[in-house]
Amino acid sequence: MKAIFEGRTDQLEYKVFNNREGMGAYSASVAAKKILDVLKEKEEVRIIFASAPSQNEFMKHLTAVEEIDWSRVVGFHMDEYIGLPEDSDQWFKNYIESHLFAKVSMKMFHFIDGTKDPEAMIEEYGLLLAENPIDLVCLGVGENGHIAFNDPPVADFDDPFPIKKVELDQFSRQQQVNDGCFETLEKVPTHALTLTIPTLLRGDMMVCTVPGATKRSAIKKVLNDPISTDCPATILRTHGNAYLVMDKGAYGDFQ
Repeated sequence: MKAIFEGRTDQLEYKVFNNREGMGAYSASVAAKKILDVLKEKEEVRIIFASAPSQNEFMKHLTAVEEIDWSRVVGFHMDEYIGLPEDSDQWFKNYIESHLFAKVSMKMFHFIDGTKDPEAMIEEYGLLLAENPIDLVCLGVGENGHIAFNDPPVADFDDPFPIKKVELDQFSRQQQVNDGCFETLEKVPTHALTLTIPTLLRGDMMVCTVPGATKRSAIKKVLNDPISTDCPATILRTHGNAYLVMDKGAYGDFQ
């Protein structure tokens, strides 16, 4: 689990691993240490999780950490589609249930319900988020540089809302096809609920796991471009306790 390259841009530390397994094992080790440290100080730890194939190795290694008392872990959804059929396999909730909830016995997971009235869900989820601070955010970066579903057209670094309804841009929707989550672009929902950028940044630690060559253009922007909503993930460089973990496919030839 030794990085083949590492560096720092502004306040963002990053490491590159030879493959997805090494990447996932390392990001899980960082997250696990944070969880264990918090549980020494508090009764429960509150974590926001992403739902995407990019998180597969991270989830596998994190749920295998036997020292974590998952009965003291409260989980939150990062985003969810609006408008899918209730029995659809494409709900992000299904990803969390199969990669996390089915493997460990958590105290609670607060799912975003994409079948509910969006305004009611926004109000309900905002109250849940506000109950106590978020200790850890486990996220990825989209092909268009988004974090959660804060695509460039809707991303707001000063968003006044903890969660909001957004229209997905074509890059986000195409990524769902590229990831094998939907057969065609037409089947990908056009709207979703997403936690906003200020909500994510309020997490005490951020562990961002990004594999694959399809993310290379976005990663180059994250590490090199000016901090702006043109590439929302550039905001990670301002956090102070954020870690970007990649495989060599995502990083490329040592940019």
